[in-house]
Amino acid sequence: MKFSQQTRLTRMLQALLSIIPVAGFVGCTRSQAIKLPDTEVLVATPVQRDVPVHNEWVATTDGYVNAEIRPQVAGYIIRQDYKEGAVVSKGQVLFEIDPRPFQADLDHANGELAQAEAQLGKSTIDVERDTPLAEKKAVAKEKLDNEIQARLAAQAAVASGKAAVERAELNLGWTKVTSLVDGVAGIAEVQIGNLVGPNVRLTSVSQVDPIKVYFPVSEQQYLRARHLSSSGQPMDLFDSAPELILADGTVYPHKGRILLTDRQVDAGTGTIRLVAAFPNPGNVLRPGQYGRVRIQTSTAKGALLVPQSAVQELQGGYQVAVLGTGNKARIRPVKVGEKAGTMWVIDDGLKLDDQVIVEGIGKVKDGTVVVPKPAEIQAGGR
Repeated sequence: MKFSQQTRLTRMLQALLSIIPVAGFVGCTRSQAIKLPDTEVLVATPVQRDVPVHNEWVATTDGYVNAEIRPQVAGYIIRQDYKEGAVVSKGQVLFEIDPRPFQADLDHANGELAQAEAQLGKSTIDVERDTPLAEKKAVAKEKLDNEIQARLAAQAAVASGKAAVERAELNLGWTKVTSLVDGVAGIAEVQIGNLVGPNVRLTSVSQVDPIKVYFPVSEQQYLRARHLSSSGQPMDLFDSAPELILADGTVYPHKGRILLTDRQVDAGTGTIRLVAAFPNPGNVLRPGQYGRVRIQTSTAKGALLVPQSAVQELQGGYQVAVLGTGNKARIRPVKVGEKAGTMWVIDDGLKLDDQVIVEGIGKVKDGTVVVPKPAEIQAGGR
């Protein structure tokens, strides 16, 4: 019995020993069978060419002409004759002030003028009648002198009466408040029934086609832009047509032109303000909008460019992946310039003969072995 138990234990141990090598062999076989897929990437050398360098400045829009609409006479608003936010024409009536007091003033002035003209007529008759009589000494010379002075006074009264009538007519005409320019009228700042006067602004009208764009330029940028050419003649890169980038990031389809430069540098900010004008068909742009003005200020000679897909942004910095020895990817930090179409200017960190991973940078890390395939890129994009 004891012998049979030992025999069974021996056989169990032999079975276990025979299983362990087989399991180890199977494990080794499986580990050798697992193979990661190759990391394929597209590589290319940077493109070298001259690239225009642009600068951008924060800009605000304003009307080409902004007219504050104020009444020239005091009175009560009885009517609003325009639609707020609509396009109005120069001379179009926007508001009406109660004209009755001014009509009464005009009637009174006409009456005063009529009296003065009547008095002038009488004085003229007196002088014409007594002049020959005074020559014949039929009337006293003193009487003729008084009549001549009375005629002069009557003439002055008539001139004053005409001026009063003209003033009354102007006041009556000013009860119809008109637009001073062609443009877009703003929201009314008064209501019907309000008492207004010359110090009250009724609304504003802005000419917005073209529209002005203001942007401040640092003194250093201003001086660099206005330099001397190799021939000694002054150059002004601000003569180039500026672009306008809107608040939503889109580029305004119409290019502008520089109108003027402010007369002085702001001592507080160290900037000088420039003014550009942009076409504004359809009045899409309105005063008070923000954007960025973009102007070419220089040219980068022999700049290196890579496709934008080759550049990664990480924690405020930028990096590219280049092909190293043994087809290993090497992550390299770079300093980027401005974008040119689908390309990105690399100011520092790359050489002309570097093999840059232009597609697949998101699949590699530093030291990843890759399978490179050539990619063709052009100056304007890949």
